[in-house]
Amino acid sequence: MEQHARQERQLPSPAHQIETDDRTALVCKPRTKGGNSDLPSAGFNVINSIIGSGIIGLPYSMKEAGFPLGVLLLVGVAYITAMISYNIITGDTLTKVFQTIPGVGPDNLLTYRQVIILCTTIIFTLPMSLYRDIAKLAKVSFISLILTAVILVIVMIRAATLSPLVPKTENAWIFAKSNAIQAIGVMSFAFICHHNSFLIYGSLEEPNLSNWSRITHVSVSLALFISVVFAVCGYVTFTGYTEGDIFENYCRDDDLATFGRFCYGVTIILTFPIECFVTREVISNVFFSGTLTTILHVAVTVIVVALATIISLVYDCLGIVLELNGILSATPLVFIIPTACYLKLSEERWNHSDNLISGLILTVGVLVMTVGFVMTILHPQQCSHGKEMVYCFPNNASLYNSTLPPF
Repeated sequence: MEQHARQERQLPSPAHQIETDDRTALVCKPRTKGGNSDLPSAGFNVINSIIGSGIIGLPYSMKEAGFPLGVLLLVGVAYITAMISYNIITGDTLTKVFQTIPGVGPDNLLTYRQVIILCTTIIFTLPMSLYRDIAKLAKVSFISLILTAVILVIVMIRAATLSPLVPKTENAWIFAKSNAIQAIGVMSFAFICHHNSFLIYGSLEEPNLSNWSRITHVSVSLALFISVVFAVCGYVTFTGYTEGDIFENYCRDDDLATFGRFCYGVTIILTFPIECFVTREVISNVFFSGTLTTILHVAVTVIVVALATIISLVYDCLGIVLELNGILSATPLVFIIPTACYLKLSEERWNHSDNLISGLILTVGVLVMTVGFVMTILHPQQCSHGKEMVYCFPNNASLYNSTLPPF
């Protein structure tokens, strides 16, 4: 009986992030009455949380790390495995969509990113963020997943049709580059979903280890497939020209890319509320003993959304935001905190294989966070927001238009 009890208390290796999150959800949060989410609904929320805003920077992480090493790091991060970026992407993508509408000139309100961010926040993201039950976001997460598939097809098409027109760059296929650590930060941000685990787990109709394990394995695997295809196709198209926001690379008169921008803008609007749910839950637990009255619920939600909106109104360089979010928030959540908790709770000897792997991941996490932050500050990305790339100039227009298929 004593040996059996000890086995029940023992945690699995955090080298398998999914299993660690499973056990953490059960150890740190007592089992309560189930919610309203079935397995597919919870899975949609997990995938939507993973893909989110981080996926748009994955081609840029290939450029920073070196393409072969970047692919390997992306798979590794997924195996081991904030809201400001969502607003920045919404403003960047939807303004370019509205610019293509006949009669919408450069002085039109629809071409100002600040106006777009404010309108989408007030009309869409804030009302959805006011929901109390995260299970109600399952349908919008499913819609977001469908739109992501559409975007993926568009990126694949442009990889075949646009890449021959993009000038070649030196060292585009070098195995590794010095900025690989910054790339890990971007990848970690793209795959982070740990902060949503408790909410989504608690929303399950039957919250148990078996169901949660099934959801996380399927969701992370699908998100990895989408991310790898997106990152590879995006980088293969633009190589050295790849921007932190991949849609900055496409020409303004590219109708297919414009449709992709619209789809991605909608997915970001639909993903934002999930992140707001987590922030509000943390504030509720820390300051209000886990219970918010209706007035406090509305007040906290409005304050959280307003702060994220204000910052995104005055800053628009997505690449640096993704790097700093990845290094300062995602890296601790993915690499440092889970392994530190495991080492604290583990009853095995220090030289046990699980503890050694945990120590290695913890060391890598601290190294990535420290070195990545220093490199980001010393060598910030040059943001080319709103500028047309060299291959979009009129002297290439005839070749470009003849190559692109009609939309």
